[in-house]
Amino acid sequence: QVQLVESGGGLVQAGGSLRLSCTASARSFSTYTMGWFRQPPGKEREFVAGISWSGRSTLYADSVKGRFTISRDNAKNTVFLQMNSLKPEDTADYYCASRPYGGPRTGQGDYDNWGQGTQVTVSS
Repeated sequence: QVQLVESGGGLVQAGGSLRLSCTASARSFSTYTMGWFRQPPGKEREFVAGISWSGRSTLYADSVKGRFTISRDNAKNTVFLQMNSLKPEDTADYYCASRPYGGPRTGQGDYDNWGQGTQVTVSS
């Protein structure tokens, strides 16, 4: 069982930036594909970005392409989500998730471990 802990959320003005971090407890973190999802208030959880175990393959939702960047540091068991040019519609609880094999996917069911989430609020 992988324990995932997100951090870095907060309140930011539109146009600003935040960097989210997700640290995993497992030694085998470097073999996992990682993903970020978000759940806006009153809406369903949605895919944001994913990254393969090596970092060579990434996948983004259309709504964040060009603004968000996912990366990872396997030596630190951490995956990051750099969020730039934030918009009020990016307001959500952000979750990281892991899957033990395969490349990044957009479906929640493709991931089997989840963090507790970190809240991001973008004011207009």
